[in-house]
Order: sequence, then C-alpha cells, then structure tokens
Amino acid sequence: MDLAFTPEEQQFRADIRAWVRENLPAEISHKVHNAMRLSRDDMQRWGKILGKKGWLGHAWPKAFGGPGWNSVQKHLFEEECALAGAPRVLPFGPVMVAPVIMAFGNAAQQQRFLPGIASGEVWWSQGYSEPGSGSDLASVKTRAERQGNKYIVNGQKAWTTLGQYGEWIFCLVRTSNEGKPQTGISFLLIDMKSPGVTVRPTVLLDGEAEVNEVFFDDVEVPIENLIGEENKGWTYAKHLLSHERTNIADVNRSKRELERLKRIAKLEGVYNDTRFRDEIAKLEVDVVALEMLVLRVLAAEKSGKNPLDIAGLLKIRGSEIQQRYTELMMLAAGPFALPLIQEAMEAGWQGNFPGGGTWCAPLASTYFNFRKTTIYGGSNEVQRNIVAQTVLG
Repeated sequence: MDLAFTPEEQQFRADIRAWVRENLPAEISHKVHNAMRLSRDDMQRWGKILGKKGWLGHAWPKAFGGPGWNSVQKHLFEEECALAGAPRVLPFGPVMVAPVIMAFGNAAQQQRFLPGIASGEVWWSQGYSEPGSGSDLASVKTRAERQGNKYIVNGQKAWTTLGQYGEWIFCLVRTSNEGKPQTGISFLLIDMKSPGVTVRPTVLLDGEAEVNEVFFDDVEVPIENLIGEENKGWTYAKHLLSHERTNIADVNRSKRELERLKRIAKLEGVYNDTRFRDEIAKLEVDVVALEMLVLRVLAAEKSGKNPLDIAGLLKIRGSEIQQRYTELMMLAAGPFALPLIQEAMEAGWQGNFPGGGTWCAPLASTYFNFRKTTIYGGSNEVQRNIVAQTVLG
C-alpha cells in the first residue's frame, strides 16, 4: 500500500490550489480562517462559484455532469479548499440527496432535481431526525398517506440544519406499519414552500438558530416526488448515511483548525508552555492518524479493492478531534474566551478588549456549537456498536 501521491496527483493538487486562490473571495476566506459567522449569501456564493465551474458536485460521475474524479482527486480537492479557507460545501444537496437520486431516482427526477443541485441555486435540507427518533431512525413517525396521485404528509422533523433557508427537503416518512419498522419507510422530496410546511428555529447554547424544527400539516406531495419504491426508503437512507458519516470526519478542516489553534496559542503566549504543547502534539498525532486512515481507504479504492467499511469509525474519530481542538482553543485563551455577547456578534464585533484579541471573540460560540458533533449523524455510542459488529465481527 503506497500512501504517497504520484507526480500527476501532485500536479492536480497544484492546479486546484491555483484555481481556488484565484476564485475564492478574500472576505469569505477571512471569515472561515477566523471562525466568523458565515451568512446564507456567503455559503451560497461559494457554492455557486463551484457550480459554475462544475465542481459543486465534485464527487459526481461525468454521466451526471460531474468532473468524474477518482477518490484521490476528490480528497485533494477537498483538502485544498479547506486549507484555503473555503466554506465547507453544504452536503445536503450535492453530497447526500444527489447520490440517492442518481442511484434510485428515475430519469425524470434526475433531470428535474440534479441541475439545481449542481449549480448551487437550490438550497436543500435534510428531514431525518424527529423528537424521539434520532440515532434510531427506524422509529420515525412522520406519516405519508397515499391519496390518488399524491401523499398527505403529517408530522415533525427536528434538528434540521439551516432549515430556515431550505427550499426543498428530503424526508424519511412512514408509509406502512406492517412488518419490521424499517420496511414501512419511504423517501420523499418535499417543496418547503408547500402549504402546511412550518419551520421553527431552535436557539442553541451558542445563541445561533442553526437547527430547526419542521412541521408538516396535511402537506400535499405529488407521487412523482417519491424516490424509488414505496416502503424501500430504509435502503436509500443507508446509502445516504454512508456519505454523511464519511463527510462528518472532515479531516481537512481539522488540519486547518489545528494551524489556527497554534496561531491562537502563540498569540496568547501559551505556545511555549510544555504541557500545553504536549496537548497540541497529541492532537496533531491523532489528526495525522485520521488522515492516514482516510488515505488507506482511498488507496484501496484506487487499486480496485473493496475499501474498508469504516464510515462509523471515521465519524467517531473525526467528531472527537473537532471537539478537542475547540476545547484547546478555549484553554489557550483562558478567561478571554468566555464572553459571548450575541448582539455584538450579530453586529460583526470581533473584539478588542483588554488582554484578549479579535481571535478570542468566536471561541465560546464555536466550542458550544461543536458539542453536537458526537451526536448528529448517528451518536458515537451507536457508531461504536456498529463498528464492533461490522469491523471487529
């Protein structure tokens, strides 16, 4: 197994780096490197820039308008974007629902939905979790009853990330109560402008309304918005979740944030503290180990072998690393990391206050926000059970 990049791959990296440097807006990169709030326009602006190049769906095959890159090229693209300070591509459209539409949707659905996802014009949301149905998605209760050529949907989804901006939402809905719970679930695409759809923001500890509740009250959904077969949605959901958990590992963002941690430690005068440097070193070792694990998967795919079935393991390690670097940033800044003045943050204030620089202002918000990473996408406790069964045997 050779984890070194070939000269052709190194040239590919250089080409991507040059393009990103030329096309990534400097003001957006500045916000990302300093953990400042990204607006809807910021996120969608970068998505549209990628879409115009044909790279928003950078993992898509050429048959569906993607670049047709192999797994190594996709990894290099993601790494260069992250290190340059590009916003993370919102996964709900291009990374999650698009592969499901490609694999299980019919030609009409592919022609209808994929272009808007590829261009970044249409904002997608995910409707999986419900109150009482998070890691155990088989227990979803949102109901879709068939009436002629439409479904009538009633129920509630929870923790819908950035759902306040959503234009379409893909949902797991219950269409049957017969047999095992998994056998009665279907996969529906729902227009969020439909009468009966209500979005209610949920304010979190960091003061942000990043997640939302979505309510469906007698929402009419045309039958042609059903993906695949009725009651086969569990199969499609598993296909999607494999993409989500690998994406959550996000080793490239961890590499970028590790460098930010070092910058903060130096600015706060704790970088030369031996015990603090030990913690940074341990984190860096874990980031490199996670990267090696990702590269092992890529090497297997590149050689035509079956990649390791370790999506759950990548999610566990990636999410824990994300929490650790936010904790160390808080520790580096000490008491100057504590202030979290939401009104000031909304006005764009990032400091200064005596003893604490502009880099301190977002730390508490980021720390609180990242408490969720070990829960969403299937809690790490559940993922450990899955890894024990599928990897260890």
